[in-house]
Amino acid sequence: MFDGGRHAKSLSVDTGGSKLESKVDDGAASSRSQGSKPLNEPKPKVLSKEEIELKESVDELLKDMEQMKERFAKLLLGEDMSGGGKGVSSALALSNAFTNLAASIFGEQRRLEPMPPERKAKWRKEIDWLLSVTGYVVEMVPSQQKGKDGTIMEIMTTKQRTDLHMNVPALRKLDMMLLDCLDNFKEPQEFFYVKKNSDDSDKDPKNKNDDKWWLPTPKVPPEGLSDNARRFLQYQKDCVNQVLKAAMAINAQVITEMEVPESYIDSLPKNGRSSLGESIYKSITVEHFDPDQLLSTMDLSSEHKILDIKNRIEASIVIWKRKMHQKDGKSSWSSAVSLEKRELFEERAETILLLLKQRFPGIPQSSLEISKIQFNRDVGQAVLESYSRILESLAFTVLSRIDDVLHADFQTQTPGKKSSSKTSSRPSPREEGGGGDSGQMTLLDFMGWGSDQGSEGKKEKDPSVTPLERA
Repeated sequence: MFDGGRHAKSLSVDTGGSKLESKVDDGAASSRSQGSKPLNEPKPKVLSKEEIELKESVDELLKDMEQMKERFAKLLLGEDMSGGGKGVSSALALSNAFTNLAASIFGEQRRLEPMPPERKAKWRKEIDWLLSVTGYVVEMVPSQQKGKDGTIMEIMTTKQRTDLHMNVPALRKLDMMLLDCLDNFKEPQEFFYVKKNSDDSDKDPKNKNDDKWWLPTPKVPPEGLSDNARRFLQYQKDCVNQVLKAAMAINAQVITEMEVPESYIDSLPKNGRSSLGESIYKSITVEHFDPDQLLSTMDLSSEHKILDIKNRIEASIVIWKRKMHQKDGKSSWSSAVSLEKRELFEERAETILLLLKQRFPGIPQSSLEISKIQFNRDVGQAVLESYSRILESLAFTVLSRIDDVLHADFQTQTPGKKSSSKTSSRPSPREEGGGGDSGQMTLLDFMGWGSDQGSEGKKEKDPSVTPLERA
C-alpha cells in the first residue's frame, strides 16, 4: 500500500515537468496522490448574459417541440393511444383538440380581468400549432408558366383553400379583439368581486342566483358606478357583442356547408308535418306568416324546450330540402304540396330558426349540428367550426360578466336616491332588448345581426351556460 502511494507520487511529479518538481513538496504530492484534482484543471467558463438567454431559449424550444410532437401524435392516432386503429377521424380529433384547449385556458375566466401572461402565451402558442394544419389544406387552381423558349403553358398550382384563406385571418382578428378587451380591465376599476360566502356578498335571497354558485359576486360602490365607468363597460360590451355576432355567423355558415350524415337522415320522419307538430306546422303554412307572433305563442320557458323546438325545425328543413332537390318520393305528402310552396315553407322555417339562434346565443347544439360535427371528415371545416365556436363561447362569457356588473350597478340605482334619479328609470341591462321592441323586428333587421341580440339571449337564458359546453 505504501509502495503504491509512492508510485503515484512519483508518476504525478514526473508528468508535471521539471518546474513542478522543484515547487511541489512531499506533502502536496501526497495529497494529490489521494485523488485530489490536478493543479492544471481549467476553471469553469462563466457564461455571459447573452449566452444564458440563448441557452434558455434553446431549452424552451426543445420543450415546445416535445409538446408539439405529443399533441400531433394524439391527432394522428385519433386519440386512440393504444394504436389499435379505433380512434376517431382526424377532423373530429382536431375539433376536440380546439375544444379541450379552450376549456383549459378559459375555463377559469370568472372575472373581468386580464388573462395571466402564462395562460395567454400558452393559448397563442398552442392555437398556432393547431391552425398550422390549415396551411396544408389546399386546392388546385389554373395558372400560367412561361418556359425558357418563351412559350406560355397552362399548369395547375396549389393555394390555400378559399374558405380557410378568408376565415382563419378573420377568426384570428376576433381572437385578438377578445384578449384586448380583457386587457382593458387591468386598470383599477370601480367594481370588485367577493366570494359567495363572504360577509360582503349579497344576503338578499331575491338577488341570489344559485345557478351560478361557483362565480364570484360583482360589487359596486353604494352610490353606483360613475358615468365614465358605465360608459366604459357599455363600450366594451358593444365591442364584444360584435365579436360574438361575427363568430356566430362564421360558425353557422360552416355548419350549414357540412354534409348531413346518412344516420341522421334515417332517423327523420317521412314529412315535415310530423316533425314540426300540428300547431307549428299550421303557423308556418298560413297565408300571412309572422315569425315573431309564432315565437310569442311557443313555450320558451326552459332550455330543454327551446332545444326541442330547434331540433324539430331543423329536421323539417332537411326533409323539405331533400324532397325538393332529390325528388324523394317516400311519402304521399310530396304529391300534395307543390314545389314552390315547399320552398316557401322551408324559408319560413329557416327564419324561425335564425331568430331562435339570435335570441338564445348560448343554446346547446342541436341533434343535427352534433351529428354533422361527429361525422364530418373535412379537416378545414372542423378547424373553422371549432375555432369559431370557442371564440363565440369566450365572447358570450365576457358579455355575461359585463352584464353581471351592470346589473349590480342597476340594483343600486333606486328612485329614492336623488343623485341617481336620472338613471333610476333606465331598464336593467338584463332586460334591455327583451321588451316590446322585439316584436317589431323584421327579417331584414335580423339578417344584419341586430345590435341587441346579446342582451335578449341573456335575458332568456342563464349566462353561465356557455356555447363551449355544447361540444
